Order: sequence, then structure tokens, then C-alpha cells
Amino acid sequence: MRSGSDYLASLKDARRVFVDGEPVQDVAHHPAFAPIARTVAGLFDTAADPASGIARTDPGTGATVNRLFTAPRSREDLTAYREAATTWARETHGWVGRSPDHVGAFFAAFAAHPEAFGTYSSSAAGSAAGSAAGSASGSAAGEHDFAANVAAYQKRIVDEDLYLSYAIIPPQVSRATTAHAWDGDLVQVGVAEERADGIVVRGAQMLATGGAVADEIFVSCIKPLGPEDTDFALSFAVPVGAEGLKLYCRRPYAPAASSAYDYPLTTRFDETDALLVFDDVFIPWERLFVYRDVAGLRRQFFDTGAHVLGNWQAQNRFAVKLQFLAGLARKVAAVNGVDKFPGVVEKLGELASLASLVESGVLAAEYTAEPDEQGLWRPGARAVYGAMGLQSELYPRVLAILRDLVGGGVLQVPSSVADMTNPESRADIDRYVHSPNADAEQRVKLFKLAWDAVGSEFAGRHHQYELFYAGAPFVVKGYAFRNYGFDGPLADVDAFLAGYGLETTPA
Repeated sequence: MRSGSDYLASLKDARRVFVDGEPVQDVAHHPAFAPIARTVAGLFDTAADPASGIARTDPGTGATVNRLFTAPRSREDLTAYREAATTWARETHGWVGRSPDHVGAFFAAFAAHPEAFGTYSSSAAGSAAGSAAGSASGSAAGEHDFAANVAAYQKRIVDEDLYLSYAIIPPQVSRATTAHAWDGDLVQVGVAEERADGIVVRGAQMLATGGAVADEIFVSCIKPLGPEDTDFALSFAVPVGAEGLKLYCRRPYAPAASSAYDYPLTTRFDETDALLVFDDVFIPWERLFVYRDVAGLRRQFFDTGAHVLGNWQAQNRFAVKLQFLAGLARKVAAVNGVDKFPGVVEKLGELASLASLVESGVLAAEYTAEPDEQGLWRPGARAVYGAMGLQSELYPRVLAILRDLVGGGVLQVPSSVADMTNPESRADIDRYVHSPNADAEQRVKLFKLAWDAVGSEFAGRHHQYELFYAGAPFVVKGYAFRNYGFDGPLADVDAFLAGYGLETTPA
């Protein structure tokens, strides 16, 4: 297991990350990325500490590895996995949505189900890339075993302690059609050329959260594709520094933050989201997991258990974040001296209920977990997707309660930490900006944190992020619908209806 310094050193490579029209020369030291890079480095240091419980002994090799990159094979494994994921989530208080354990969970499940990944004979296909690609070399030949590729790559994640981000959503060119119908040559990332040693891809994919500071990126498509979209039915892993790959990041918030005192969340946890652009990037065959196989895209996510395991990790992270916001709300109420008012207690009780729902879903998924046919312990899908289906409604409500409790207090705070260090302004602040339970410095610090959670650009991004964390609400609720298990409740209703009729005599 590598240290945080090892991770930071690995970021010095040929990656092409663009911010404000300019390529970043060193992401580990650039103001936009250094804060989140240091945070991720801290995660690796925590994982390497035996006291954290994140490290485990690999039964096959005897090596010490990160358990969050390995498949849980028993109920005890699953519990230890949750506890390790909670340890990492508490390091960031749930504000880092794509920590290394998220995509790590997907690959752990992929490798546990090699049967979900097929083979491809390039000689049989004649190396034609399809109508949208328009060009193919015609010289590729060989049999490619994607199941072996997945197993070998997951072993590499474990052996090298890699941090993967992913980009599994097409550009939003048209949400009414899929990529084959779009104008232009390979807008969504697709096959431009097939060669004996691999393929060349061209196009774009989003939304690589944390991609700028990751080691590698898993590129695929979770949006349903049609039979005409085989050019785009791909899954592969690519180093962030691969030749021809460019990352265009949304506006980073950390550089504009005046200080950690003023923006305590922004200055630690701002993951940059990136659009990936592939200018004829070469992908060796051994890095491919799904190739020109529309059905294979769905198999990798759902037949393997990757989707439920990865989203169990995500709900665990979300539960920790809601716990933090609940604690923040409770602290604000206490500092304002209103935590005994019935109306405030009611709001705090509602907040506690909302946070408890997600935590209970995580624990219920563990309680109802079962091993699948390959020995992977899958969290109970009913509980995972039930909690996830309410995420887009719970988070705005939690923010609304916190906004109500802070009121105008977050609007009337000093402009920056400089007001707290200037003797003239500090004297006025000490006199007029305090509470019975907190002096000026403590009160301002608390309300600055509250603003960074509900009102800053960082907060606005997180609001949007949690709304669409696992897709559009109709998609997420569709997971809940399909995994609830309506057969039993329907049978109960049918049996009840069958027990009486028009001839039934009133009691």
C-alpha cells in the first residue's frame, strides 16, 4: 500500500488538464487541484495505517492490500468493508463523492464475475469499426479474453493501490437520441480504428469527477444504447497521462477561496469534474473489458453486482455527509440559544429522521446481504436502491432545514478572515458579532462553515451533484422499483381481494 507522498509524486506525469484555457503543468501543486490532491493523499496515509482497519492481508499473496479494492467474500468481510468505507468517508465528512473506494468497488465486483465479460475475435470481425467511425485498419487479428483482462486489471488496482475515477456518461448533445444519430464523427467516445495491438478511440465522455487527480480513468457508458450504437459500446481503462487524452475541467472553486477559515469545505474537498476528450487515443487490448457489445455494457454493471456494491459505498458516504450536516445544524441551534424551542426541536428531529433513513438503508443492505453464485457478498438491493431513490429529495430538504436554522446569520459575517485579524475591525466584531454560547471568532467560524455547506459555489455544486448522483430521478427510482420485490405485496393484495366479494354479508 502506497503512502500519500507516493500518490502525490505519481501525479507528475504527462496528463493534459485544462483550466481557464491553459494546460496545468503540475496538478499536485496547482491552486485548483492541490487541496483535493492533499485530501486524497491523506486517505492513502490513513489506509496504510494498520490502526485504520482499511488494510487487510491478501489470502492469495500474503501481501497487505486495501480491502476497499477487494471483493467481500463473507458477512464478516462485508462488515469490515463498510467500516473501512466509513473511516474514509469520515476523513472527508462525506464531501468527496468519488473517493478511490467508489470505482474500486466496481472493479472488485467485475473481477468476481469474469463470466459477465466475453471474448472478441478480431479476425472474425474483420476489424471494421462501423459506420460512425468510418475508418479501420483491416489488419487486426487475434482472440481477446476480456474476462482475463478484468481480472488482471483489478489485480493491478490492488497491487499498485490505484485511484480510479470514471466517465460513464455521454456528452449531452441530445438526450432524445443515442450517439449513432448525432451529427459529426464520433462525438461520444467510440472506435476510430482497430489494430492488431489494440484500438484507437475518438470523441468525448463525461463526467470524470476527480479525474484530474486520479491515476487512471474507467471509461464506459451506463446510458442505455441501441443496436446501432456498437461503435460506442466500450469499456476500458486509460491512464490520465495517456497521449491524446485531454481533460477540460469545470471552474474550480478552491483558487477563489480567500482562506480555509472563510471556506473550510471548498479549500479541502473541491473535486473538479471534467469532460474527457480523446484525440485518437490508443487503448491496448489488455485494457479493454467490453468491446462493441451493447448488452455487455449492462452485464458489467448489473450482472456482476458492481452497481449495487458501488452504490452501497456511495450511500454509506452519503449517510456520513448527512450526519455531518445534522451535527452542523445542531451546533448552530445551540450557539443561537434556540435548541430548546419546540419548533427548532421539530426541525432537528426531522433532520435526524432524514439522516437516519439513509444510515438505516446502509445497515439494512448489510443485514439482508447474501452471497451470489460466485461468492461475492452483495448488499441487499432493495435497501440500497430504496435509500438511493430518495437521495434527490432528502438532500434538498436537509439543506432547507439548515438554511432555516442559520437564517440571516450566514449573510452577516465578516467579508474575510482579514476582518478578524485587523485590530480596528476585530474590536467591532468582538462587540457585535457574538452569541451567549460562542465568542465572535467561534461564531463567525461556525457560520462560515454553514455558508460553505449551503450557499457557496461549492455548496451549489454539491446540491446539483447529490440531485443527480446516480442519474436522473426517474432512473434512480426505476432501480428502486425493479429491486423492491413487488411479487410478495401483490400476492398479499390478491389474496385479500379473493377473500370477499359481492355476496359477502356485512358483519
